[in-house]
Amino acid sequence: MLPTPAALVNRSLPTKDLLPPPVDGRYAATVAEVPDVVLRRSTWQSGCPVQPAQLRYLTMSFWGFDGKAHTGEMIVNARVAVEVTKVFGQLFAQHFPLEEMRVTALPELSAPPTGDGNNTGSFVCRAVRTATNWSAHAYGLAVDVNPFCNPYTKGKLVLPELASSYVDRGDRRAGMVYPGDGVVRAFAGIGWTWGGGWSSPVDRQHFTATGG
Repeated sequence: MLPTPAALVNRSLPTKDLLPPPVDGRYAATVAEVPDVVLRRSTWQSGCPVQPAQLRYLTMSFWGFDGKAHTGEMIVNARVAVEVTKVFGQLFAQHFPLEEMRVTALPELSAPPTGDGNNTGSFVCRAVRTATNWSAHAYGLAVDVNPFCNPYTKGKLVLPELASSYVDRGDRRAGMVYPGDGVVRAFAGIGWTWGGGWSSPVDRQHFTATGG
């Protein structure tokens, strides 16, 4: 656990557009096979527990902390692709803010856990935190929402480490997820579990189709 920099205590950073934003301000989503160019910049490797054909590439509209509509990208398991686009359609309708939504790159797997990133994403070919078995993310069956605003905690461990101020859930700020709120209800509507309801660890950013 590290102190949160003053500039990030009430996090409200602008979103950098990687894809063209929606032209009419309305929610739009696409589902396609993962393009080779996207797969190459993702965390997928030959030892991952899913093959590229089992994954799908999504583009989805979202509202940034800057109050503007943006277009994000995400890789998920093919069997949940359409359901995930519906969930984010509900978040868009709620004007729930997301800072960024992009495909996680391989170098990020070895980056220090002190990071200040706030990327909402799904497929990451990695093991469960503090364990060796595959994470639900490695199958594209989990989504992390604003991880800096909704940190993972286990005992004194906080991830991201700089997100320590967001462990105080009594200080409500934009982008945070709470029991029974619109984000939790949207994922529950497709049968997904929220890690913020667990006793240990408490994974506030984490929504999963597998329960883990």
